[in-house]
Amino acid sequence: MELRFDGKAALITGGARGIGFSVAEHLASSGAAVVILDANVEGIEAAVARIAGGGAGVTGYAVDVTDLDATVEAARNAVARTGGLDIVVACAGRAAPQPFLESDPQTWRMLIEVNLLGTIHTCYATVPHLIERGGGRVITVASEAARIGSAGEAVYSAAKGGVISLTRSLARELARHRITVNCVSPGPTETPMLLESGAAERGSVEKLIKATPLRRLGRPEDVAAAVTYLASDQASHITGQVLSVSGGLTMV
Repeated sequence: MELRFDGKAALITGGARGIGFSVAEHLASSGAAVVILDANVEGIEAAVARIAGGGAGVTGYAVDVTDLDATVEAARNAVARTGGLDIVVACAGRAAPQPFLESDPQTWRMLIEVNLLGTIHTCYATVPHLIERGGGRVITVASEAARIGSAGEAVYSAAKGGVISLTRSLARELARHRITVNCVSPGPTETPMLLESGAAERGSVEKLIKATPLRRLGRPEDVAAAVTYLASDQASHITGQVLSVSGGLTMV
């Protein structure tokens, strides 16, 4: 069954590239009006141009989700642009692989602020608009590192673990408003963030592929497909869940 989002409006943070861009592309191609939030101005312009080239209704705003006031304002602008919000995907994230004892407080703060506080800010800024709409979908993005641990990513894993806890707590709290809150948890995925981490140079990618039953890394579109399902009416009785997208590398 084809999943359609005609007449729906979706806001995606971190939508300029990687998983967030693929989510925006999937939802737009399925009929949703899409608003992309990202801190990368040039990236937003390129993403909007690529998606809008297919005739979709898409716009973008340069926003750093660690800034609560700016995120709240962007959500208001999104509603003014689309007439309301039905779907929120909190995808903005950062990683900085490094042995814990070689890391520093500035990096810890960045990882927590972007991955955890950024998700909290996104939910705080958008949920009132979903309530006003009479219901909706919130999908957060965690990481399998949060579920099983990952050497060299202690604080990142902790922040993403917080995202999972936030998801489950909001699912309970917002159910009475007909809002479902779920989480997708990607394993190693071919994204700019993975490439920038230096994993390929360390030989980690090959090891991960060999350890994955499906014998490949994830692709952004794999995660986007899971998000699209959770955002759809087909998932209307699913809330508070964490969906692993890891090719079998993790089976939790």
